[in-house]
Amino acid sequence: MENNAQLDKQSLTDHLAELRSCLIISLAAVAVGFAVAYGFIRPIADWFFRPLIRVLPADKSLIFISYQEGFFFI
Repeated sequence: MENNAQLDKQSLTDHLAELRSCLIISLAAVAVGFAVAYGFIRPIADWFFRPLIRVLPADKSLIFISYQEGFFFI
């Protein structure tokens, strides 16, 4: 309740400054998460495709039917 009263006393520019800082922190967290996940792309891809490869016939392999699909898991 006390936080709500504090928000009512802020001016519009204070609200926008707080929003900007929250957005910057959120985007930085997403960028760090992406960088960490990209560092582990092979294990993630292996885990992701494991069920599909398990049911694939022995003499067959995965194919990509459009150009961009091959870039999803390098």
